[in-house]
Amino acid sequence: MTRWLTLCLIGLTALAIGQNALSAESAETTAAPYLIPGSPTFDLSISQFREQFNSDNPTLPLNEFRSITTSRDQLNLTRAASKINENLYASTALERGTLKIKSMQITWLPIQGPEQKAAKAKAQEYMSALIRLFTPSITKAQSVQKLQKLLTNGKNKHYYSTIEGAIRYVVADNGEKGLTFAVEPIKLALSETLEGNNK
Repeated sequence: MTRWLTLCLIGLTALAIGQNALSAESAETTAAPYLIPGSPTFDLSISQFREQFNSDNPTLPLNEFRSITTSRDQLNLTRAASKINENLYASTALERGTLKIKSMQITWLPIQGPEQKAAKAKAQEYMSALIRLFTPSITKAQSVQKLQKLLTNGKNKHYYSTIEGAIRYVVADNGEKGLTFAVEPIKLALSETLEGNNK
């Protein structure tokens, strides 16, 4: 359990630091959009998200999210995580008080051996389902295709992001240490600035 919580915090921290996710030199100067004052939330609380996700994806259950407290958390932010299995978990950054979602992540911890292919496929099922929940107009096939493109573009990059409308997709690929895929809301006025930071 301790190992799982540690890995969960690593996933959240990697996204919170920004483009050079594992670089200590840049950690104090960059931050993920959900840490910027006034950044938006999805109009969905964590309990509503979990209820809808489980209803839409009966073969991909999400357990209850448990709060995670760290000394670095801001006063307006709550972090929580849900263990899916030994190598897969969901984590989130929430607006304190309303518990509305500022960032939702799925993290896969790669495993070696014959079970790797099936474990990777299961992780990608959860990631595709995450895309569909926040973009319900796309089909399952389209969400799978979108995910593959995002993972390809973010392969071997500690931090990659792209914006589509009012949604920002983030991939943090740390190789054997894990792969995190996130969906976040953004203010449309910030889209050009955020996009420029990735070039």
